[in-house]
Amino acid sequence: MKDRTDAPRDRGWLVGITFFILGLGTLLPWNFFMTASMYFNRRLNKTEWSNGTVVVQKEYYFNNWMTLLSQLPLLLCTLLNSFFYQRISEMVRIAGSLVFILVLFILTAILVKVTMEEDCFFSVTMATIWFINSFGAVLQGSLFGLVGLLPQRYSAVFMSGQGLAGTFAALAMLVSIASDTDLETAALGYFITPCVGTLLTLLSYLLLPRLVSGSALRTWTKNFHHIVYLVPVSLQIWVMAFCVVFVFTVTLAVFPAITVDVKTIYPGKWESYFISVCCFLIFNVCDWIGRTVTTLFQWPPKESRLFPVLVVSRVVFVPLLMLCNVQSRSYLPVFFSHDAAFAFIMILFSLSSGYCVCLSMSYAPQLVASKDAETAGALMTFFLGLGLSIGAGFSFLLRLLV
Repeated sequence: MKDRTDAPRDRGWLVGITFFILGLGTLLPWNFFMTASMYFNRRLNKTEWSNGTVVVQKEYYFNNWMTLLSQLPLLLCTLLNSFFYQRISEMVRIAGSLVFILVLFILTAILVKVTMEEDCFFSVTMATIWFINSFGAVLQGSLFGLVGLLPQRYSAVFMSGQGLAGTFAALAMLVSIASDTDLETAALGYFITPCVGTLLTLLSYLLLPRLVSGSALRTWTKNFHHIVYLVPVSLQIWVMAFCVVFVFTVTLAVFPAITVDVKTIYPGKWESYFISVCCFLIFNVCDWIGRTVTTLFQWPPKESRLFPVLVVSRVVFVPLLMLCNVQSRSYLPVFFSHDAAFAFIMILFSLSSGYCVCLSMSYAPQLVASKDAETAGALMTFFLGLGLSIGAGFSFLLRLLV
């Protein structure tokens, strides 16, 4: 399918840059909570001495619950957004979601300085994760629908921005670790960062109409509220829907619930940086590279049967990562104990994740008529959430099997 003729004239690629920032803003909530798992686990998992050994007073399984309670609202709210997007204006859905996300990030930053009992802190944090990802789902679904109306290059740029969100969060965590300040101060600075990022995303969205000519904007608005049937569109994009579900099922089944528990074989100062670098930074940088590569070339083509085969082959990463130096473990042996082996597997795992996800999300709107492209984009966001939720559910079982 050729680029659509109603696309905006993008002077200096300002529209593209804006969609890149909007893509970054959609995944800030998920990535900043996920990367901060060490902070949350330290506040929750208090230890005590028993018979000469250190034991955790109460295990909260924060990583598993965080993953599950992040993806369930994403699935539910994306589904609701697919059905009711015609009834609520684009401005309310996108700008309103960003405002609520900003407020919840500010609340999270404030809680860093508030002393709370562990059970209460866990409950408040889980509620915050639920609501911040609910608004994030509405935001993401609405923006995928909007970008689906534009030429394919804008979808790739938007997805590239999403990939950078994780790198942004990982770098912020590394800076907070290296700052040599106490845990509270470092965490406060860490959570102030997404507040600034979300505010920048909101301002970028509000400036978007000024970057587009009046005729093009009217065309977007007309198409954006065009009522179409969901089932026929779903049947046309089912292969890409399957691909995005499978990619995220594999990814979330092991990342971060299993990968965050991999331990380095080199004790010392490197130990405090190991997970931030080898788990989060490597994943997010390589995921972003995988997404960005699709702006240069797309292979296999959207009609090829090889693409679903490539997606399904990623299941091999599940046993590979489970056989790394995950601690503690009950059943499986450690086959890849060296840090370099874990890092190499993570590189391939994340590159393939970003590449396959971006191709799936970019190809889907190209498989339908122009008038249905926005619906295809919104539906793909629902299937994305479905894959994330299935993967989050599997993460509990796989962690027990290690």
